[in-house]
Amino acid sequence: MFKPEGVYVAMLTPFDNKGNVDELSLRQTTEFAIQQGVDGLFPNSSVGEFVQMTFAERVRVLEVVLDQTKGRVPVTPGASDTHAQGSIKMAEVAKKLGCEAVVITSPWYLPTSQEMIERHFEAVSEAVDIPIIIYNIPFMTAPITYDVVKRLSRRQNIVGMKDSSGSMADNVHFMDKVRLAGTSDKFNFLVGREETFFPALMAGAKGCMTAASGIIPEIMVGIYRAYKNEEYTKALELQYSFLQLLRAMNAAPFPVAFKAAMEVRGFSMGTQRALLSDAEKYNLRLVRSRIEKIIKPMLGAAYKVDVESLLK
Repeated sequence: MFKPEGVYVAMLTPFDNKGNVDELSLRQTTEFAIQQGVDGLFPNSSVGEFVQMTFAERVRVLEVVLDQTKGRVPVTPGASDTHAQGSIKMAEVAKKLGCEAVVITSPWYLPTSQEMIERHFEAVSEAVDIPIIIYNIPFMTAPITYDVVKRLSRRQNIVGMKDSSGSMADNVHFMDKVRLAGTSDKFNFLVGREETFFPALMAGAKGCMTAASGIIPEIMVGIYRAYKNEEYTKALELQYSFLQLLRAMNAAPFPVAFKAAMEVRGFSMGTQRALLSDAEKYNLRLVRSRIEKIIKPMLGAAYKVDVESLLK
């Protein structure tokens, strides 16, 4: 059974100036990540604005990513929805197209109990023949408790968890509950917040699934490789090296500054689905300028990617 491990990219979705998915830029960002050594791709992610895309657009994004990837790394798309049937429908498409797994959050918008969350995952697990990665993101959905994760980890096709709580306390409690369930050998824990990547690896996590992994894959892959080689001082230095960039990317409405960072690196991101006020647009210009000032010395001359050469 597949298990997620290593550095996964929570992929941004580039749009053109008319607001349609920019398939060329999507191929370029996919290729860039693979060439930089990432271990997997997570299209239709939260930072990828999946909630503001139609089902057909999400399917097309998946088709393009899979076509560009050509089996070189696992593709584990988001299949989240407000109800189980929606997640099942997307998971079935992912299975048919050849994805290794799907990533699913708890439902959002309507009040949801822990019992309802658990039953949501159970229903999807029972209906689809594809590995499932639980996605805990309290910033956007109801948080999932430790005990719910413990019980869900016993299901054969629930193979891992992405935790975007940003809390190391939550990280270790989730991992401990899975350990107590006796399922650690088939259930991998990944962090969804870049800030805790190296500390979480040291505590037993198996990887990350983050936006920064697509924006600065050189650093995120560097942390993971240094950790695997027991070069812990180097890993810690790399962990601290990009925190200033993260703070800058979080200084504008999510996820527009993350896209600005990709533009600084040379990729076309186009417009965003969310409509910004004039004041927010002005602030974004300031944030982008700050991001550029941070990225240049951080990555050196390599900060600007030769995008045109990626698909040659």
